[in-house]
Amino acid sequence: MDNDGDENDVIRIAKGLLMLVISVVTIHPKHQVLPFFIALHVINIGEGGHRPCIQTFAADQFDDGIPEEKAAKNSFFNRWYLGIVFGAVTATLAVSFVQDKISWGWGFAMPAMVVGAAFIVFLAGKNTYHREVKVGSPITKVAQVIVAAIKKRNLSLENEFNMYVQGEESGAANTRLLARTNQFRAAIIDDIDNSAAKHDDWRLCTVNEVEQVKLLMRLLPIWISCTIFTIVIAQLGTFYTAQVDTLNPTIGSTKFQIPPASFQVIPGLTILTVIPFYERVIIPTAKHLTKHPSGITMLQRIGFGIFFSILTMIVAALVESKRISVAKHQGLMDDQEPVFFPMSAWWLVPQYVLMGVADMLTIVGLQELFYDQVPDEMRSLGAAAYLSILGVGSFMSSALISVVRTVTARRGDEWLTGKNLNKMHLDYFYWLLACLSGLGLVMFVVLAKGFVYKKLQRDAEA
Repeated sequence: MDNDGDENDVIRIAKGLLMLVISVVTIHPKHQVLPFFIALHVINIGEGGHRPCIQTFAADQFDDGIPEEKAAKNSFFNRWYLGIVFGAVTATLAVSFVQDKISWGWGFAMPAMVVGAAFIVFLAGKNTYHREVKVGSPITKVAQVIVAAIKKRNLSLENEFNMYVQGEESGAANTRLLARTNQFRAAIIDDIDNSAAKHDDWRLCTVNEVEQVKLLMRLLPIWISCTIFTIVIAQLGTFYTAQVDTLNPTIGSTKFQIPPASFQVIPGLTILTVIPFYERVIIPTAKHLTKHPSGITMLQRIGFGIFFSILTMIVAALVESKRISVAKHQGLMDDQEPVFFPMSAWWLVPQYVLMGVADMLTIVGLQELFYDQVPDEMRSLGAAAYLSILGVGSFMSSALISVVRTVTARRGDEWLTGKNLNKMHLDYFYWLLACLSGLGLVMFVVLAKGFVYKKLQRDAEA
């Protein structure tokens, strides 16, 4: 993989941040909205190219042929995510403080300067990076295999001994060839292929190219089964914050109050605490018990994360039921914003902590799975696929809320509507998410049991 594209993406992010500074500092408030949102879109475009590529590029710096580097690579994704979360938590606390106490201009200028400094550090090591050789568009190759398979769908598999393997000769190029499974219609050479002066890429593909597409097809069901988990994650910035806003955010007997949005750093702080414990304690213990090189498999890690997401929703539902009970007892059910609610916001900390644990297990597991189990030249595509789950989860969360509102409205007791959280039946919605997550976990376990991990031809022959 070349890093030139990633450099351009970082430049776009920096430009977007500078545009944010300009929009709030130099432009009159009446005209700030348009340039402000243009800046946000520029940042999003840069992020869309930067996030999947930089993660893949960093992981590619480890040589799987060297045992020490391969072992270090097993911990890379944990440490990578640790760095991302540390930056997010620091930015949430520091930038929000600067924006509140000093100015919005300096609040946006700070991340712009950090991105600029990071870009200089990145460029300083440019000549030492390992780069993958460009091999063309992976999407085109996937399309060619699918089209070739459709064209030869009626071809008998008895001819599998006559398969196209050109370009897969033994030697250095053979070290990353995938082990062969079965069913290669797109790679079978038929009479039309034999009579052609030049083979048609849209009709005849190599065995290795077919195996690469099979890897992607195996990941698709896993991708689908994890979307329910991302619906749970989406609640962090919506209903969780709404709950905090109704409770007493005072710390102990002091008068100091924690802003409701600041509770969103709790999952990040949990991740910063749990990852070192996971690396130093849980993984070595798991290695001793399972004899697996990584302690547990990537799919097992994701499964544990989904299980913790179920616990998160159960705890959230119980705490919300407790909050409603207090509101009824105190006669506050009709008060949208009571002056004082006799229940501490710290009751919500367990669900935030569990959300952090679930996030750490599942998200890092998905990062590793969609990097390791895709063809080498499609790793950026794999990283983009894992990131897309989060986006799809946000849209599905909105869709689910709309469906719930519609269905419950027909029964005369609409959920999740209005401004009074006490009458929104949020606890029922959390129980619904817990049940859906349970079904998702069952679906995931069934798919995981039948999942075939990638195996290289050299390993299969060994």
